[in-house]
Amino acid sequence: MKKIAILVLLLLIGLLAACGNNESIEREDSNKDSGGSEDSSQSVTIEDAMGTQTIEQTPENIVALEWSYAENLLALGFQPAGVADLDGFDQWVNIDKEFDESVEDVGTRQEPNLEAIRRQDPDLIIAVKFRHEQYLDQLKEIAPVVTFAPYGEEAIQDHYGNMLSEFKTMAKIVDKKDEAEQAISDLNTFIDEQSQRVADAGLKGSQFVATQAFTAQNTPTLRLFTDNSMVGKVMNKLGFENAYSVDEPEVYGYSEVTVEALQNFQNKEDLQFLYIVQEEDNIFESDFKGNPVWENLSFVQNGNTHQLPGDTWTFGGVLSNQVLAKQLVDAMVKE
Repeated sequence: MKKIAILVLLLLIGLLAACGNNESIEREDSNKDSGGSEDSSQSVTIEDAMGTQTIEQTPENIVALEWSYAENLLALGFQPAGVADLDGFDQWVNIDKEFDESVEDVGTRQEPNLEAIRRQDPDLIIAVKFRHEQYLDQLKEIAPVVTFAPYGEEAIQDHYGNMLSEFKTMAKIVDKKDEAEQAISDLNTFIDEQSQRVADAGLKGSQFVATQAFTAQNTPTLRLFTDNSMVGKVMNKLGFENAYSVDEPEVYGYSEVTVEALQNFQNKEDLQFLYIVQEEDNIFESDFKGNPVWENLSFVQNGNTHQLPGDTWTFGGVLSNQVLAKQLVDAMVKE
């Protein structure tokens, strides 16, 4: 009888071990199927503007000190704990996704409020080198910091490509790779749809000049977007060719010129001229109207000037670039 009892006990132990192994395999397979990691708290290593950074666990409370990174989090389905200048974000970043009421303002993008950041008890802070390098030591006393450099030497070669690269890095940090791939796919599909609108309107292959215009030191000023800018890249993807070129990439993706520079495009009759102005500072009405230098330009006489909304945002992420693509096409294509 004792031998039989021992055999039964051994059989039960074997069955329990088998069940445990099967359960472990099922959990592993489930993790693989969902695209997630086996351990959601495992560390990841990334390269940022300050070198190699290791994030020890998947962050849950993130403070974003620049709008584009706050937007990236929304695109990934992630609500940040705090964002710099929430009011400014709402004014300029016109995307459909919104922050929860729990998201707190943590100062301006130029001068983050360290106490407000500390109150959020973040496990990660996302900063940008050209604004926050002087604050990094203080920020690191609060939480680990990832610092991006969107205007670094490599990044400025292609602002659009760098935007995608930073987005993927953020997705790796918060373990949202699948969401990132879907967001990028959605962006590409949307731009393809807008490109078809351009083709249907017979504008594909046309040259363009795009500008943001304003008064600076009592002088009408034009920022002409270069090929390395977000605007330049999106317009290329829509099927246009930039008539404005420079020898070296502009750091911020534009050159500042006066109206006289537009005479360089005088003989480009099919050129589409797109401009962003604020209604209270519309230099095309207040300064250029009636000015022969402007009025005699061929694209002006042909009616190929197109105004975009004053809050058109040209420095955003995957969601903002969908909005930008539509605004650019809407300005030219009247349906």
